[in-house]
Amino acid sequence: MAEEDAIWALGCMSGTSMDGVDAAMVLTDGERLFEFGATGFRPYSSAERAILSAAQGRWPGDAGVAEAAAVVERAHVELIARFGGVALVGFHGQTLAHDPRKRGSAGGRTHQVGNGADVAAACGLPVAWDFRKADVAAGGQGAPLAPFYHFALTRRFSLGRVAFLNLGGVGNVSFVDPNHPDPASPGALLGFDTGPANALMDDLMQRRTGLACDYGGALAASGRVKASILADFLRHPYFTRKPPKSLDRNEFSEFAAAVDSLSDADALATLAAGTVASASEAILSAPVRPTQVLVSGGGRKNAHLMAELARALPMPVLDIDAAGMDGDMLEAQAFAYLAVRVQKGLPLSAPGTTAVPRPQRGGRISPPRAHAS
Repeated sequence: MAEEDAIWALGCMSGTSMDGVDAAMVLTDGERLFEFGATGFRPYSSAERAILSAAQGRWPGDAGVAEAAAVVERAHVELIARFGGVALVGFHGQTLAHDPRKRGSAGGRTHQVGNGADVAAACGLPVAWDFRKADVAAGGQGAPLAPFYHFALTRRFSLGRVAFLNLGGVGNVSFVDPNHPDPASPGALLGFDTGPANALMDDLMQRRTGLACDYGGALAASGRVKASILADFLRHPYFTRKPPKSLDRNEFSEFAAAVDSLSDADALATLAAGTVASASEAILSAPVRPTQVLVSGGGRKNAHLMAELARALPMPVLDIDAAGMDGDMLEAQAFAYLAVRVQKGLPLSAPGTTAVPRPQRGGRISPPRAHAS
């Protein structure tokens, strides 16, 4: 493929932090990255966030899901309308529940609320969406999907073997070896969720103080870690499972409940220690140790988390912005890139990223005049 085959795609991401919708444009042919374009953010109001929070953990048809879908679709349509020159939209939706492990007769499943066909009709643009279900149906984890984009970034910025650590609501890591011919090649990528990142800390701050987060990690830095609670957290069976693996946002509700009796500072210090311990252990257990760790997501703005990660790891830990990338928009960019891969019938995941048996295509595209059934 050549640059003339590239298109401007707009990726949209509403993550587990539920603070709002990120959107970013990328010029790509689905394999290479040529340019990075405009970005935007549409915050959720407190009322909208309450609707999304109330729907967490729910599945299609459950109470509150339709209301959450309306919030997500409206926010996306408003944000997409700000952009021009868009050939294709990548619409991830909002994850409400994620259970890819086969349990009972129902099998694995994942639930991203928001109908891409309705978004396409409202925006007048083709929309790629429903990115995760095909992977889960094929026996994969359905997450993380960003590793294929991380591989393209590594090539674009001429990096060596690196780890991309995303600290959003949930933490996830991608180990990239760009010496392989493509992201679906065996050994090119290993990606998985590491544990909680900001979600538990943000929830605590909102519940106790009304603030969105512990800005800069100042309150956590002033507290003392409750060692017994941290030790119990690290005994969670998730950490002994072999990657690739993925998490639901509420997987560690017991950890959140365990700090309820602590002061604000000590509770945050303990939750932050859990984020650092799970992320650093994931990185230290990599089959090939990365030369550096590039941190994206809101967690990179938490000075306490970044300092503790630097203390726990033997390689440089850097804010990804220092490497010339946009740490706020990385996941939105990823879904722009993945949207073009959907359009071209290219894989979105591989055994090393989601444990799917073979490289897996996914997603579907709704044309501008499509309507939800």
